[in-house]
Amino acid sequence: MRVEYKLEMSQVDTPRFAVEAVEGMGKLFSLATLVLNVLETKDRVEIVFHGMSQDDPPRRIASFKAIVASCSSGGGVGYADGESGTVPGSSSAFQWLEISRT
Repeated sequence: MRVEYKLEMSQVDTPRFAVEAVEGMGKLFSLATLVLNVLETKDRVEIVFHGMSQDDPPRRIASFKAIVASCSSGGGVGYADGESGTVPGSSSAFQWLEISRT
């Protein structure tokens, strides 16, 4: 199924993104640069990391934080863990992460 919808960053107070834990590292690099660019104009961003194992989201979050920290402006961000758990009736696990400018 394909749904097309036009959404501009100016229309949302808190941009939210999702990343599957089994995605390659390239996706995390793209997500990190996107988040750092969005934080130039927004106070915070929320990301939900999800995967098939409870271990997947925390590992990807650690990798994401390491990538962000490697940027010259990466030290100017703070993190807050959000809700985590599993999706009822499936083996999918998730972890929300809030990233904000400090």
